[in-house]
Amino acid sequence: MTALGSLLNPASAGFRANAQRMRERLDEIRGLEARVIAESESKREKFESRGQLLPRERVARLLDRGSGFLELSSLAGLGMHDDDGKKSVLGGGAIVGIGTVAGKRVMISASDSAIKGGTVAPMGLRKALRMQEIARENRLPLIYLVESGGANLMYQAEMFVEGGRSFANQARLSAMGIPQIAVVHGSSTAGGAYLPGLSDYVVLVRKRSSIYLAGPPLVKAAIGEDATDEELGGAELHATVTGLGEYLAEDDAHAIALARELLDQLPWDLAPPAPACPPPLFDAEELLGIVPQDEREPYDVREVIARLVDGSDFLEFKAGYAADTVCGHARIEGHAVGLIGNNGPIQPQGSTKAAQFIQLCEQSGTPLVFLQNTTGYMVGREAEAQGAIKHGSKMIQAVANARVPKFTIVLGGSFGAGNYGMCGRGFDPRFIFSWPTARTAVMGGAQAAKVMDIVNRSKLERMGAPVNEEALAAMSDQLRSRIDRESNVLFGTARLWDDGVIDPRDTRRILGLCLALARESEARQLRPNSFGVARL
Repeated sequence: MTALGSLLNPASAGFRANAQRMRERLDEIRGLEARVIAESESKREKFESRGQLLPRERVARLLDRGSGFLELSSLAGLGMHDDDGKKSVLGGGAIVGIGTVAGKRVMISASDSAIKGGTVAPMGLRKALRMQEIARENRLPLIYLVESGGANLMYQAEMFVEGGRSFANQARLSAMGIPQIAVVHGSSTAGGAYLPGLSDYVVLVRKRSSIYLAGPPLVKAAIGEDATDEELGGAELHATVTGLGEYLAEDDAHAIALARELLDQLPWDLAPPAPACPPPLFDAEELLGIVPQDEREPYDVREVIARLVDGSDFLEFKAGYAADTVCGHARIEGHAVGLIGNNGPIQPQGSTKAAQFIQLCEQSGTPLVFLQNTTGYMVGREAEAQGAIKHGSKMIQAVANARVPKFTIVLGGSFGAGNYGMCGRGFDPRFIFSWPTARTAVMGGAQAAKVMDIVNRSKLERMGAPVNEEALAAMSDQLRSRIDRESNVLFGTARLWDDGVIDPRDTRRILGLCLALARESEARQLRPNSFGVARL
């Protein structure tokens, strides 16, 4: 393959301005994530007085020393429900991510019990469901570090019915042959009691774990019986009487050590070492300055590709045809991929080019990586006459039906049906991440405001009514402001439109991990059964 060159000038004023803007946006995101951690850290004294580890300390102890942790959806629910997006940033009430335990890649979900007792809000539930979906698709063992007051009853109408899906997922994961380990560090009550109940293995902590369907107040109110936490569902009860727990630990650290030892004993494949591969020819630091400050200013997606792929080698597909849509073959950390990127709106010819390339990758079993930055499919008389709808539909059909693993990075704009054709969330990419510069909406705020201005003027003209310029301007400004706010990357990540906002410099490493997960999952042989493992 031919190595890509670069016309990027890191010394230029434009590059420096772009990089500064990217750093500012990245600082804003990292600042919000730091508030989640600080909120949890503020309860350190309380946890230490009980002889407990903080939730993030539990995760750190669980992971192999020196291994990484890819945290997912760190700002789920930002600005929603009890998360005000400013002082009280809750992160969805859980720490979720992929790490290595006993040499094996696993999915980890830890209740952030230092924040509102680990209670689950609606977006926290969505985060948990997405976590289970990732574990299923990538055939990853699940380790739950549990300490939660259950669902936040203030929002029960938004989560009770859908919450049952999390338990159905647990049963189905067990039946697939994917092991689930629950370490119960504290309370796991009401509906939450079924989380350990549906896990394959349960580790309890003496005098800390409490698992029951109804706590002392509800039991007293329902049947008039006086009972303590320990009598209703303490660790020793479940370890010696009910049989709900398989292992009894003395404290948090011991419980985590037991979970690590258990996973070590399971005959699950070890994570293979990363293959040796040449790095890109260009510095990843330069990814900060590629996306322009002005979203209307174009840039060449090949500049991004040159800083992601092994040796910057890229075999471009139909390079001289439909140049606005860039397709080609490369490797990322040794994994063969087909890349599709945007250098503008998707023209009808670009649709057919991408659709053919997707089908070829499907034929050869090559995973697809989509690098989104598009205003959508081209509109206008010429585009319509060239079959924009017909050819765009071909691309959407190819994306929807491709069975190879698909991965999406939203670099900049993700507007209109371009979001669909470039494998947005609705098309179930294996993973989807955003850069801080990402924007997702049906169209840009300025375009939406102009459309509504034209529509409103036409309506007034048909009615023979006078045009109030001030009122129309106010309506346009309000709509523009709302859509600009709703297309912001923070608005989208709060609603799990992506799996997290990443530092552009980490894109190659994250894609390499995700590609490795996909390859391992396809090679892994599971031993499914009919109903999952039950305690009989």
